[in-house]
Amino acid sequence: MEEELQQPAACAFEASVVSDVGTEREHNEDQCACFVESASAGIVAIADGVSSFPAGETASKTAIEATVRSYRQLSGMPLPRRLPRAVQQANIDVYDLGVVVPELRGMATTLTALAIEDGALTAAHVGDCRLYLCRAGAITQLTKDHTVTGERVRMGLMSEQRARNHRDRSTLTRCLGRELIVAIDRIGAPLQKDDALILCSDGLYNVVAEPEMLEIVRGQPAASASRALVDAANERGTPDNVSAAVIKMIGATPEPRPRRGVLGHLARWIGRSA
Repeated sequence: MEEELQQPAACAFEASVVSDVGTEREHNEDQCACFVESASAGIVAIADGVSSFPAGETASKTAIEATVRSYRQLSGMPLPRRLPRAVQQANIDVYDLGVVVPELRGMATTLTALAIEDGALTAAHVGDCRLYLCRAGAITQLTKDHTVTGERVRMGLMSEQRARNHRDRSTLTRCLGRELIVAIDRIGAPLQKDDALILCSDGLYNVVAEPEMLEIVRGQPAASASRALVDAANERGTPDNVSAAVIKMIGATPEPRPRRGVLGHLARWIGRSA
């Protein structure tokens, strides 16, 4: 008699993060964290220390530790406020440490963190790490690159192809540690069963194209997918540190709420007319 397979809990997910020094660097200035609160709640974060400033490794380590610590301390606060508050505290910690320790003055880091709770995604983003959503055979970048070339692409002044190889592609316009308060991009979205999220540093996406990322994560667990992404970057000789996190929704998620107001009426009207 065959045993009945256990179904994943509602809104359950699996997550894995891998970080590697890469093929050309002596030190890994990327830092990562994955903290799971329950089967349906947790946080994943990647920080990439700014190598053009001193102590990038210390900056990224400080930011990751402060984010997770503050996130845990703010338990009970609504997720859309909890995660950005934790990232803001990380910025303060990096800034303060650079002020009081002369050898660390000017250190800075990027930071992108995502939290999942009961099938809902909240992300807080500063810098040029990227968050992708893989759904129904398509991959979509959810974050905006806070770089000189990223802004030019959004303004229509530069093509994405030219930006990929431009000398300013890694020149940041926003990062943690430069100022006491930092502007944080906030992203929120409902998730669906079988969605996959990729969170990565530029050591990955500068050498591995998005369609290939999508193909790598398809059909394998989060742990092997994150490892495979990093291996692919190293096989291409990535000149930077490389970090990749993969989160997969394996449990059923709530049906999306119907939109209200004019947009909701319009969507329903289009649906009836189709």
